[in-house]
Amino acid sequence: MSFNRIFTNGKIFTADRENREANAMIICNGKISWIGKEEDMPSVVGEKIDLQGRRVLPTFIDAHLHPLMLAETSKQLACTPPGVTSIEEMVQALKKLREEHSPDSWIEGWGYDEGKLEEGRTPNRHDLDQAAKNAPIVLTRTCTHILSVNSKALEIAGITKHTPDPPGGKIDRDEYGEPTGVLRESAGDLVKNKMPVKSLEEKAGALAEYSDTFLAKGITGITEMMADHRPIDYFEIYKAAVEKGMKQRVALYYNWDEFQQLDLNDPALFDREQSVYIAGIKLFADGSISGQTAWVHPAFIGDDENAGISTTSREELLEAGEAAKKYGIQLAVHAMGEQAIDQVVDTFYKRADWLEGAPSVRIEHASLPTVRAIQRAAESGIAFVTQPIFLFAEIESYLNNLGEERSRNTYPVKNILEKGIQVAFSSDAPATAWDDPVNPFVGLGAAVNRKAYDGSDIGQEQAISIETAVELYTKAAQEVARIPFVGRLALGFHADFIVLESDILQVDKADISSMTVEETYMGGEKVYQKKV
Repeated sequence: MSFNRIFTNGKIFTADRENREANAMIICNGKISWIGKEEDMPSVVGEKIDLQGRRVLPTFIDAHLHPLMLAETSKQLACTPPGVTSIEEMVQALKKLREEHSPDSWIEGWGYDEGKLEEGRTPNRHDLDQAAKNAPIVLTRTCTHILSVNSKALEIAGITKHTPDPPGGKIDRDEYGEPTGVLRESAGDLVKNKMPVKSLEEKAGALAEYSDTFLAKGITGITEMMADHRPIDYFEIYKAAVEKGMKQRVALYYNWDEFQQLDLNDPALFDREQSVYIAGIKLFADGSISGQTAWVHPAFIGDDENAGISTTSREELLEAGEAAKKYGIQLAVHAMGEQAIDQVVDTFYKRADWLEGAPSVRIEHASLPTVRAIQRAAESGIAFVTQPIFLFAEIESYLNNLGEERSRNTYPVKNILEKGIQVAFSSDAPATAWDDPVNPFVGLGAAVNRKAYDGSDIGQEQAISIETAVELYTKAAQEVARIPFVGRLALGFHADFIVLESDILQVDKADISSMTVEETYMGGEKVYQKKV
């Protein structure tokens, strides 16, 4: 038996080019059966809901983030302002945390950015040893590409002055060759692989608990951009999270080395109609700009020898691309620096064509694309998935590492769109130096204003309209991430939408980043209500 919900008196931005604005819609069994002007609405019987003239948008699709890491770091020490503004404050907070844990517990923190610390440098093992000498401490930098650990963690991992740098990684050393406790890229795995593994139940529970935070931000579609098979398969973790109450639709992108370990005989693994499915393969072509591990050209300011780290090869990219083609899924490649982006674009120039109606290859972040790379990506149908919050939140590191002019030219969204490249917005949460990293409104505000959190101009010539920004977080994000029947409010689509406290399309641009969601609906059912 069908059941109708009739929503009226709204200001509905549909993100549907065929029917851009509406004020009423009919929901039947969770999907939109009609949407348009109220005076044209057909006569139906059902529950009527007055939207009270409020602005309605499709729910957000976060096309690149790390939900499990986000859920877990939300319970760790946040090494970010306003709580932590110096290494000294970090040490004191770690001492307090140490007292609350058992003697053999690992102490974890996340989110530090040396550009925001009073000392202006990365915390090292000597700093962290002041907080605890006999218990291991692991702090993850905001970019997630760098770890700072204490001497105990180095000892457990067996890292000494004689330990060679692993492929695609770097162990920072002092003038005597001793490890400083700063581990870059794959070198961090030497410690991570020694850390206790949480159970499937613990991980699924953390995701289910965090689901409400996503709903409060209006996010109902998410991507897991670093899915692993070992020690616990992420597919099983997310399925268990759904059973525990997680409401988001989930697209999984497996790390390439982990993807090769999967048993892929069950076609249901790739069924995009399911609440959890495998969407693609993930590779890294370089590291981060803020951590000076992105593969750039020219080199970073102050060190002509440091052009970052190349972390893949053309051969590996092609091999992963063939696997993605075989299974009808995407290849997503992290590439921030000019050389990394060029490597991906040149490898797949006019070869990224195995999916119909969707990008076969995604470049994640695409921070410093050259004019040539943009043109060749457009000619090849390669999509860019970028994060406006990066430059907004990490302006200090960008200025220190790239300089003012080059920083202003990062993430040239307007130019990229004008060339016809498919673009999706996302957060990469928790991998940014912001205390609310997954908030879409911060990203929307950054894209529209092109100003950093401190008011710095971050390239206003690349600013876009709020309507375009919303589309890049909804409709365009769906088209790139391929979660079906979401991202638009259109006939036959899931009735997933948010109701805002004020009209985001009309407010002062400076107020966009501070907006909040009043109500979130999935399938026409209210799943979140802002507390008064």
